[in-house]
Amino acid sequence: MGTDTVRSPAADEAADRRREQRGWYFYDWACSVYSTSVLTVFLGPYLTSVAESAADAEGFVHPLGVPVRAGSFFAYAVSLSVILAVLVMPLVGAAADRTGRKKPLLAAAAYTGAAATAGMFFLGGERYLLGGALLIVANAAQSVAMMLYNSYLPQIAPPQERDAVSSRGWAFGYAAGALVLVANLVLYTGHDAFGVSEGTAVRICLASAGLWWGAFALIPLRRLRDRRAPAREAAALPGFRQLAATVRDMRRHPLTLSFLLAYLVYNDGIQTVISQASVYGSKELGLGQSTLIVAVLLVQVLAVAGALALGRLARRYGAKRTILGSLVAWTLTLAAGYFLPAGAPVWFFVLAAGIGLVLGGSQALSRSLFSHLVPPGKEAEYFSAYEMSDRGMSWLGPLLFGLTYQLTGSYRDAIISLVGFFVLGFVLLARVPVRRAITDAGNPVPERI
Repeated sequence: MGTDTVRSPAADEAADRRREQRGWYFYDWACSVYSTSVLTVFLGPYLTSVAESAADAEGFVHPLGVPVRAGSFFAYAVSLSVILAVLVMPLVGAAADRTGRKKPLLAAAAYTGAAATAGMFFLGGERYLLGGALLIVANAAQSVAMMLYNSYLPQIAPPQERDAVSSRGWAFGYAAGALVLVANLVLYTGHDAFGVSEGTAVRICLASAGLWWGAFALIPLRRLRDRRAPAREAAALPGFRQLAATVRDMRRHPLTLSFLLAYLVYNDGIQTVISQASVYGSKELGLGQSTLIVAVLLVQVLAVAGALALGRLARRYGAKRTILGSLVAWTLTLAAGYFLPAGAPVWFFVLAAGIGLVLGGSQALSRSLFSHLVPPGKEAEYFSAYEMSDRGMSWLGPLLFGLTYQLTGSYRDAIISLVGFFVLGFVLLARVPVRRAITDAGNPVPERI
């Protein structure tokens, strides 16, 4: 005799939440390949070489008539992409909260970025301006899409699950980055066997990241769902006015703003290391592209384990203490990078291992900790400010890196200039009373935070 299994509403809700969380993980799987293969590995050295081929006898290119050292062009383009994102993100975030329709906005941002990345296949010869334009569009679109993606976290995971869910998302992203980098390494090192030049192999690797991004973005766009937005009277404001309105609202939650300031500072250092490490390795240390790919692949593999391990440490010691520990590790690792000998890939691999172990965890736990500090109903608006700290306001680091190199001609001086971001970020974060901040935001306080 058979029996019918009756599932409780709570069980149905949990099953739906798990399904949505799994879809959410896949956006990290889709877009992280851009961050890894394009921004971290290939585009920096390649766009720099394209700019150098277009440079004058003194080593300068002249976009819009402005003299720019070719070695600084990539860093400046990253900074410009951030300024564009700053203009767009507050407006999009407020519209997402006001309408409750995040998915169409996420789709528009994701496919704009994917298309710009796929267009990098046509970057060749002396087309450094095309490369800079595509980088600016792709990086800004990535920032907008990540803001919308991150804002789903407090909606799809209850407080006690967020550290784990956020860490799994980062782990998915790093796993995808590692998988695609293996394919990139095969193509790049064996380009002669495949009948293509080295430059063509690089352009294929760049474009394939855009195709991957667009293809796998379909999964979260099918599984994530929009929520009904609360009725609001305010109309949409232009970018900087909306940002000002968001900051004014945040002043009602000064501890949330204090955390965001700390995150802005130390994450600026993280993002600059990610975007400039391959330039440092190739131009200052004299390492080949294959060595850089293997090093970044090592970062990706260890970042999966690191994100999950730091997530477990957070369950025992709390997210804040774990993040502070990771900032100490970042400071020591970056300081060690200044002394790396040129032409010694083994020591570069050791440095990459140190970065990998703290990279994913520090980012994942920062995201989940901030999700506790967001007032209910303002997720996308507040995460637009967070994303400006994550990627949007990360123009200071690349700008400092580029200016330091322009003034000194030394990438070692440029890399050591970033240590201050981690030290100051540690001090600012240590002063934030996170339990009181969560209570002030109107959210329940987890047992460990």
